[in-house]
Amino acid sequence: MKRCMFVDDSSVIRKVAKRILGGSEMVIIEAASGLDALEMCAADMPDIIVVDGALPDIAAVDLIRRVRAMESSIKPQILVSLVELDIASIMRAKRAGAQGYLLKPFNRSQLLERFRALRIAPDSVAVSVSRKSA
Repeated sequence: MKRCMFVDDSSVIRKVAKRILGGSEMVIIEAASGLDALEMCAADMPDIIVVDGALPDIAAVDLIRRVRAMESSIKPQILVSLVELDIASIMRAKRAGAQGYLLKPFNRSQLLERFRALRIAPDSVAVSVSRKSA
């Protein structure tokens, strides 16, 4: 079972993501701050991390770099979550170790499509999205 951490100071964003992605094949872990996320990653590294691009306590690129520097057998896929398409922010996040980005607010199809494009959607979700788009 994959573990996905959503790091966002907005409880609404975390809850929406949990409703969309949570299920029998993926566990959603919530962190309200970057420092909480770092502690949680040090204890048990998730498979996927979605980082708010505007955390109040730590810059997203610093969080990404610190996660990448941790000793772990799991090398998580990381997305930065942004409120607007900002190429400079996306490039900084990628240089820090992120694989991509996600625009918010997101809906079910946008979130699932982004996870599917990175091949990190749960299998049952990927199949249902494929059938809907066919």
